This record gives sequence, C-alpha cells and structure tokens, in this order.
Amino acid sequence: MPESTPLVTRFYEPVIDQHESWIAINPRQGCPKNCGYCYLKDRGQTLVKPVEVATPQDTVAQLLAGPYYHRDAVLALYTCTDALATPPNRAHLITLLHALAAERIPNPVCLITKCAFTPEVITCLETVQRKGLRMIVYLSYSGLGPEVEQGIDHDALRANFPALHHIGTPVIHYWRPFLPTNSTPEAVTRVLDHVTQYARCSVAIGLKVKPGGHELLTGLWPELADNDKDDVERASSVWPEQMRAMLPHLPDTYGDYPIYETNTCALSYVLGQPDRFHILGSTVCEKQNHCPAAQRALCEKGEPAPRVNSDSITAHLEKLGVTQARWSWDPASKTPTFLAPIPTAPANNLAQTLRIRVRTAANANDHYWTGKATGSVPLMIPDNRDV
Repeated sequence: MPESTPLVTRFYEPVIDQHESWIAINPRQGCPKNCGYCYLKDRGQTLVKPVEVATPQDTVAQLLAGPYYHRDAVLALYTCTDALATPPNRAHLITLLHALAAERIPNPVCLITKCAFTPEVITCLETVQRKGLRMIVYLSYSGLGPEVEQGIDHDALRANFPALHHIGTPVIHYWRPFLPTNSTPEAVTRVLDHVTQYARCSVAIGLKVKPGGHELLTGLWPELADNDKDDVERASSVWPEQMRAMLPHLPDTYGDYPIYETNTCALSYVLGQPDRFHILGSTVCEKQNHCPAAQRALCEKGEPAPRVNSDSITAHLEKLGVTQARWSWDPASKTPTFLAPIPTAPANNLAQTLRIRVRTAANANDHYWTGKATGSVPLMIPDNRDV
C-alpha cells in the first residue's frame, strides 16, 4: 500500500488584515474549489469546508476597534474563501452586509468572487445599496478553463456580469492570473467581448507569486522553472511576454474601455476620486494604464491630504505596534524609508492612512506577496514552449 500524503495543516489569516489596496476581512476561511494558482493552496485552505472564525457581529466590532481601520479605507470581504461558494458562506455574507449597513459604514465594500449570485444575494445587494452601503463587485474572470479553475461554473460566472449590471452594482473585471494558455488573442477576445458590455473597467495584474509559491506554480507554467526562484517571487507580478505585448493594442478594438494594471487606480476610477497611492506620473500610469482623460484630470487636480511629519508617522507606527523601527524621512517626497524590514501589513496601512510612500525591504517572515513598498517590479517571461 502506498504511503499516504500528509495533510497540509490549515493556516488561518487574521480576521482583519491590511493588504496593499484595502483592508481584508476574513470571518470565514477555506474554499471548496481548487484553482491551481490559488495563494491559499499551501495554507491548506483549498478543497476544504469553509469555517467561521468570527460571527458577522464580531467581525464588525473587530474592524472598528482594530488599528488598521480608517474611514477612507476600502474593505475587501472574504479574501480567504469565496463568499458565494457555499450556502453557509452566503448566509454569513448576507448577515455581514446588513450589519455593515446598519452601522452606517462609510467605506466602500468590495466582494471578489468567481461563483454565481443567487437571488437571495442579489436581493441583499439591492437592499444594502439602498441603505447607502457602497458596494463594488470584483468578478474574477481569467478566461482559464476548468482544468485550472477546478470547481468553477464559468457559464454562471459570465452570467454574473449582466445580472449585476442590471441592479446597478459597479463591477470591476478582475482579469487575473495570466498564464500562456489564456494569453492568446482568441482567449483575450472571448473575455473582453463579454465583460466590456457590463463592467466599469478591468484590472489586469498578471500572476502573483508569493514567497514559496515558485515550485507550486511551475506545473501550470513550466517556463517559471527557467527563471530564478527569487526573481519570480520578488516580482510585483509575472507576465507572459505575449500578453504584455498585446495590452497596448487593446484600445484599438475596445476604445475607451479602461484597463488598469494597478488595482488602486481601478478603485479610484469607480469611486470617482483621485489617486491616493502616488501612481500619478509613474511609468505604469503614463505607459501602461489605459485610463479615461477625465479620470486623469481628476488625479492631476488632486485633493487635500493629511498633514504628515515625523511625529505623526511615529504616532501611527505606535498605534500599529511598530515601536522599534529605525527610519529616515524625506518630507519633499513624503517618503519614510525603513532601515530594516517591517511587516507588510503595517507598512501598507501606514501608506494608505497617511497617503504617503513607504519604502522597506521585503520581510522574510511575510507569506504575502510583495508590492510597491518593497520596490518590486513586473517580470516578463517569453513563451519558449508549445501551449
């Protein structure tokens, strides 16, 4: 009898956490689906029954009492599961949305999903939006097939676009990940011909490879094995070279439809607010994001930002529990540079809350992927094999 494969221990994320673009809220964790690229795989959180780690009421309490919360933050719900994957998940989501609406939470609330919206969830969205909750739905539609996204009903996923458009819920098309198999002209056309009818914009962000993820993902993308592990895992995103070559030409077919490579810019566009993440004027802003002229004008006009100095940075770091860090402060560029790595979540929250740039080396103890704070950049990989 062959030896059994040891089960991966399930690793649970904090209920309230800080990511680069938003505050992540994870009161239920674990996913019954099995997407081959999912960052939950090595956490033991795929092909499992989702479990509750906080009630909806406790979740709201933890959010408002925690150090990461501020009124301008975007909230992303259930990033460690799919909120629509199971009946208990959907019931929890409905209760949580009503709780957020009852609390009159001013923050935009994002829901990221590949699963079907049931009539009960649609009704809930309509209700909480009437009560003033600012909902945005990210529909994660890559164009990959069931051999990669196991357990996903892709017809139902495509049907979500017109259903949400019908009730007036803003949709952002989450176009990720890119592998060689969905980076062909045919695959791109099938995706964009559909989503551009209903979504406000697309966010195209390549493949995110977190620390330790290189070996896991080479089965999906063999060319990754030809690249140094550290280069792949340090990259802000990894792209098939042929897909990056196609992106600048998509406006020839899809006109003014916005396609962003920065998630925060997509959020700014949908929320009708200027850039708060110092993307304006960068290479990705000027050369890669296909952004409407009116949004660029709004970003150039700007808005009042918090007054920041070394004292306010020190005070916020203490609030976040970062008390021993050494850093230098450049007031001209509004950038603190940390002389030793600090955890990713506080670095992201410091940048978001005070609307400043933050520079810190990657923290070896973080399992989350790198981002702007560590200065990471995209990595392009040529297609040298048949797909």
